[in-house]
Amino acid sequence: MKILHTADWHLGKRLDYLSRFEEQKKVLDEICTIANEQEVDLVLVAGDLFDAFNPPVDATELLYQTLKRLTNQGTRPVIAIAGNHDSPDRIDSPESLARACGIIFIGYPHAEIRPFTMDDSYSITQSDKGFIELKINHLDYPIRIITTPYANEVRLKQFLGIEDKAEQLHEVLKNNWELIADKYCDKNGVNILMAHLYMLERGGEILEEPEGEKPIKIGNSDIIYTDAIPPSIQYTALGHLHRFQFVKGHSHPVVYASSPLCYSFSEAGQTKKVVIIEIEPDIVPKINTFSLTKGKSLHRKRFDSIEDAVLWLRENPYTLVELTIATDVFMTSQELKRLHEAHDGIVHIIPIVNRQVIDSDNKKNINLDQDINNLFKDFFISKYGQEPNEDINALFKEIVNSTKDVIE
Repeated sequence: MKILHTADWHLGKRLDYLSRFEEQKKVLDEICTIANEQEVDLVLVAGDLFDAFNPPVDATELLYQTLKRLTNQGTRPVIAIAGNHDSPDRIDSPESLARACGIIFIGYPHAEIRPFTMDDSYSITQSDKGFIELKINHLDYPIRIITTPYANEVRLKQFLGIEDKAEQLHEVLKNNWELIADKYCDKNGVNILMAHLYMLERGGEILEEPEGEKPIKIGNSDIIYTDAIPPSIQYTALGHLHRFQFVKGHSHPVVYASSPLCYSFSEAGQTKKVVIIEIEPDIVPKINTFSLTKGKSLHRKRFDSIEDAVLWLRENPYTLVELTIATDVFMTSQELKRLHEAHDGIVHIIPIVNRQVIDSDNKKNINLDQDINNLFKDFFISKYGQEPNEDINALFKEIVNSTKDVIE
């Protein structure tokens, strides 16, 4: 069978003030196309469906429309769990209607899904807290999935009985997964763990959480190690980290599928992917990745002249850019206008003025009896080695006048 693993859609997320909604529509359409072309039997979405607990209406509509498309008219099961950006109640709320469409939402850890049959396509044959077993009609074996949506302290205490998170999270999840695996995950079916959490190889390299992401690793208290995964699990489908990567420390693949778009400039240069797993009982699965191409690439670029920057911007239109300009003088409003006219995807412009070294022997004494505008000019020359341009002078005068109004 084939399983598609994706995660961290973050629907509704912006990059600073720029909406990514049109990109999200295109890249989710690309995921649907891959699912159909690869004729996958099951889709797993491992958390952070939305970017906020209260997502905008268009993001909510896009989620439901996309998941319904992924069900292939209700013939393909789609399982989506909550991440740390999601409200578990919001994820669970459309459960009855979603199930009728072939979508299985799981908001809370230890959730128990009622068994049901979806026409002549598949059925949930067994369920338990944090576990479902699927029987897809054209396959000769069941699929067992241990599900662990993101859990904060309150949910962990309520659903898993954890009192001291720092000391018990790894052990409680390990014991819980082992109990489920020992009871249900024999060699006669496909066995999957699906979770939204921070997982490492014990003693392995610390993996960086995405820039701007709500962190779920506080020190080492929230780390789950791969030695907690039961031996019978053939594939672990993870969400939270935005870079595609394998996590070592288990006999079978443990994978972060990646987000579908680069969501911060720390992700610039990353290739985003979905994962297709080819699997059957009692084997090590084959992992294939498909690069996602519909989102804009993110670039951090530095230039020493406006001309070089404008040239690059015009040659790379379908991008989002953090632009650093290093010059000997301050940029004027006309130069800023040229940059923005050359490209509509500039998110930040970071000016760096190369400070000129001023010979201390040539420093002149400042006349403190002159008016405030000339004092500002002399101060600026002493600090930066150049006179303030017209824009800076105008801004200074505006500040002086506004301060004068307040005093009066």
